[in-house]
Amino acid sequence: MKQSEGVERMIGADLRAFIESALDRQFISAEDVRLLQTDILSTGLSCKAQAEALLALDRAVPSDASWEPVLTSLVVDFVVQSRGAAGMVEHDDALWLATVLDVGGPTRTAMGIAYAVLDRSLHVGAALLDFIMRGRHLERQQGIAA
Repeated sequence: MKQSEGVERMIGADLRAFIESALDRQFISAEDVRLLQTDILSTGLSCKAQAEALLALDRAVPSDASWEPVLTSLVVDFVVQSRGAAGMVEHDDALWLATVLDVGGPTRTAMGIAYAVLDRSLHVGAALLDFIMRGRHLERQQGIAA
């Protein structure tokens, strides 16, 4: 099996094509965002690999202003509602999310996602709280965090 076939199985052919197109153009347009919402991920994220792929794309290319709120909503809904008990972000999911958000250091989008998860959750694992605290510390130093 080729690596690209494995990626398609994990994230789906349509999402893979979306990501490749944005990478080729070096931009995520408003039309891309609309397509992602209405056609490709109309029911939300279905696995961690999809979230990881979109977060990597977010770090790789500039985007239209409509991208960040849509990405945030997709990831937050997946983490808070789709994993385990609704509103409970347990240790394993908090650690996974904090690790993925911290790749290359916290960005505004990553911090926005972390804060949104915190706002929508009844309980959040310590790893995500630690990520938020480190991001706040960086904000004081560099003006990065939300």
